[in-house]
Amino acid sequence: MVDPPEKRDIDDDSPDGTVSGESTSDDVVGASGEIDDFEAIIGDLDYSDVDVPALLAEREEYKGMVQRIQADFDNYRKRAAAQSLAEADRAAGRLAEALLPVLDATEAAFVRHPDEVGPLLNQMLVELKRHGLEVLDLENKPFDPEVAEAVAHEPGDGGEPIVTEVLRTGYTWKGKVLRAAMVRTKD
Repeated sequence: MVDPPEKRDIDDDSPDGTVSGESTSDDVVGASGEIDDFEAIIGDLDYSDVDVPALLAEREEYKGMVQRIQADFDNYRKRAAAQSLAEADRAAGRLAEALLPVLDATEAAFVRHPDEVGPLLNQMLVELKRHGLEVLDLENKPFDPEVAEAVAHEPGDGGEPIVTEVLRTGYTWKGKVLRAAMVRTKD
């Protein structure tokens, strides 16, 4: 809490209305604007009792605090930027996921009318790929349960399961599985 200013008496004899005991800037600064008497400003201060090592230690302590605060702020700024970018990626991923039924319908239409629907499907896939969507190419490759769901299985030679047919296309978004593919496998 700030203490109220003390009441001071204005010197009635003073032509400029200054308070008793105050000096004006004319007492210290000459006509040219330079300081006439350095001693008038600093007075008769005694610096012999100043603990210089303690002041230097205090200065280093404050300097360290400022550096830590600056580092904390830099870390916060980087973390906030990374979180913002991650949130934008998640939002774009949700949008891409919402478009998957449209892609499925377009693929189904492509099977029946490849000449009419092909350019539209290609344009959609190119634009989505530019932003991070990838089509999983799994046919005739080893079955990977991380990226595909086997909904049908044919017995074969008894070796490692191979994807023989993709029943529903799978997609990744910026390296993460957005939707697993539905596949038919064969041993």
